[in-house]
Amino acid sequence: MADQTYVTLNDGNKIPQMGIGVYEVPDGKPTYDAVTNALKLGYRHIDTAHAYQNERSVGRAVKDSGIDRDQVWITTKLWPTEYGGGKTTAEIDKMLGRLGTDHIDLLLLHQQIGDYLGAWKEMEAAVKAGKVRSIGISNFESERLEELCEAATIKPSVLQVECHPYFQQNELKRRIAPYGTKLEAWYPLGHGNAGLMREPLFAKLGEKYGKSSAQVILRWHIQEGTIIFPRSTKADHIRDNLDIFDFQLTDDEMGQIRALDRGERFFNMPLAQQEATFMSFRPAD
Repeated sequence: MADQTYVTLNDGNKIPQMGIGVYEVPDGKPTYDAVTNALKLGYRHIDTAHAYQNERSVGRAVKDSGIDRDQVWITTKLWPTEYGGGKTTAEIDKMLGRLGTDHIDLLLLHQQIGDYLGAWKEMEAAVKAGKVRSIGISNFESERLEELCEAATIKPSVLQVECHPYFQQNELKRRIAPYGTKLEAWYPLGHGNAGLMREPLFAKLGEKYGKSSAQVILRWHIQEGTIIFPRSTKADHIRDNLDIFDFQLTDDEMGQIRALDRGERFFNMPLAQQEATFMSFRPAD
């Protein structure tokens, strides 16, 4: 496999553009094995969260890999119940303990609710203390995005949201551009949506390049400059997802894929429902 690419963030740190996500992967052997396999294949970017309840298994797999810690990028996320002045610093320390590491490469606010401004101040302090290298946000798509960005001393390095060929987030990209914030895509494959995966254009391009539809979509993300971390626990899928750096889509092909955008989300939850739902969940330590 060809070497993967990196994206330089607005704080100067370089993040591997391709990672592996462990959302909904159970703690213990499933997460440990997925991360272990990914690291053996050449992945150097793992995306987890406290809410996923598998940080310990991620940390063990990274430690047991024998790879220098500075060569592996770990992203994790604070849950809204951990936001707030006088609270977030302690929660970051607990997170370091669960991961078994002395620093977090990228720490995100997981949702746009709760005392996110208070949490952000303590995240900035964690950067200055050397506990965290980069900080960013996830799922901020309302006016709260600009509110946080304008209040921030350290501007968010990334914004992690749903993004795929049917929902390309072009307006959101324009909104974050003034801050130098990079887009990260969860659901980069549309949560495996059958219609998206059967899109004739991807089959056509896959035949041309000797790749699957999923690989064509992931390659499109890479050329768009988006940071991605498709989730899989199957060794062959983990391998195939990384095997996208030996071909390049033409400008015309990139344009054809951009034309597929139809504003279709696969996860829909109004902000009021987020407030009611997410604040009632407290991840276990």
